[in-house]
Amino acid sequence: MTTNKTNHRSKPTRQILNDLTTGSITGKLISFSLPFFITSALQAMYGAVDLFVVGRYTGTSAVSAVNIGTQVMQLITSILIGISVGTTVTLGRHIGEKDPRGCAESVGSSIAVFALMAAVFTPLLLLTAGNLVIAVQTPPEAVKEAASYITICALGIPFIAAYNVGSGIFRGLGDSKTPMYIIALACTVNIAFDFLFVRAFGWGAAGAAAATTLAQAVASVTQILYFLKNKLPFSFGRSFLKPVKRAVTGVLRVGVPLAVQDLLICCAFLALTIIANRRGLVSSSAVGVGERIIMFMFLVPSAMMSALSAITAQNVGAGKHDRAVRSTVTGMIITFVFGVISCGAAQLAPGALVGLFTDDPRVIEAGIGYIRSYSLDCILVAATFCLNGYLSGCDRAAIVFIHNTLSIFIIRIPLAYILSARFPGSLFPMGLASPLGTVFSTLFLCVYFLRQRAKKREPLPRGHIE
Repeated sequence: MTTNKTNHRSKPTRQILNDLTTGSITGKLISFSLPFFITSALQAMYGAVDLFVVGRYTGTSAVSAVNIGTQVMQLITSILIGISVGTTVTLGRHIGEKDPRGCAESVGSSIAVFALMAAVFTPLLLLTAGNLVIAVQTPPEAVKEAASYITICALGIPFIAAYNVGSGIFRGLGDSKTPMYIIALACTVNIAFDFLFVRAFGWGAAGAAAATTLAQAVASVTQILYFLKNKLPFSFGRSFLKPVKRAVTGVLRVGVPLAVQDLLICCAFLALTIIANRRGLVSSSAVGVGERIIMFMFLVPSAMMSALSAITAQNVGAGKHDRAVRSTVTGMIITFVFGVISCGAAQLAPGALVGLFTDDPRVIEAGIGYIRSYSLDCILVAATFCLNGYLSGCDRAAIVFIHNTLSIFIIRIPLAYILSARFPGSLFPMGLASPLGTVFSTLFLCVYFLRQRAKKREPLPRGHIE
């Protein structure tokens, strides 16, 4: 691909590009996915540090407020992350095809789309924060703090949007390290302000939200400065900062199904939160802590899924379909091994894990049962997460959306409700809903690929993304 200097940057220091279509498959997969893992771990620390500091220096009501506020904010974040995958896949495909104009249009259109989403979501959440807190049946003791947490975090939506579109661009170019460095800086800022605002100033959940928002601002500003200092492997200037139909269509065709899927997954987590809230403050806090622990256990599957979407996109664009498939199989093996380790830790030392986030013995006891059953999912998702990344990179995000949607509404939410009602004395049965949902998704994908094979039709598109 021809490389040109942009017309608005001076003295770029290096070109941002990593070719994922050559070299050792295992080596490329590990080196590319490892920064995804670290980035995801650092992002998970945003909420985890909030929860840890609030849990240590305030009370149970504040823990519940932060958990509920985080779940609500995740609704917005999930949409932005889903669309950013559309940017990654579309840009990666054009990189593989060596189409510089397509690359520039994808970047410019993505920036325009994310700016519009930030302009819509910020006032929307500010206006509805109080109603959302009530809608999810927040325990009365935590309502005020949860509303404050959401309101303050809503002010950071433009920064979240800026970071995610930038990360989508970096990853489409095969650069997964820069987002990692940026989020590491932001996480450091978040931790420092958490202790300052929550412990020193005594601001409670509101202080945790303020720390998170300031950290997000640091991440977005740093990322913008990095783009201005370095150069892209194609000509890009202000003239491309507008929506172009074919580019927007390509981004949204992949991004919208994934965004809606992620939104539905967040809704499923919210549904679990609502079910737990109905059981009282102890169950609400236990599920909140349990979800945070599971989030860390899912870091490797999530990182592998994200990495495979970019790797598959570049290889499909370059016509190397077999390499994309081999990368996916390798990813499954790696993810399975980590899943066994994570699940084993949850079975052998659940109390120690839950105790990292709370001193309340009632919450610890309830949380032990929840993570013991839920952690079985760490093993089961090895296949589904990697196949999701593969299908997304193949422009088959609709399949990912369908099986996840069916799993949520047919298995996860109904079973969580039924098992919670049937076994009110323990959260262990409720935690089984997620692993059983993954079993459904795995069977769905098996049927899909068997049908594709029977029809002698490649699930990989060979055409150009329009």
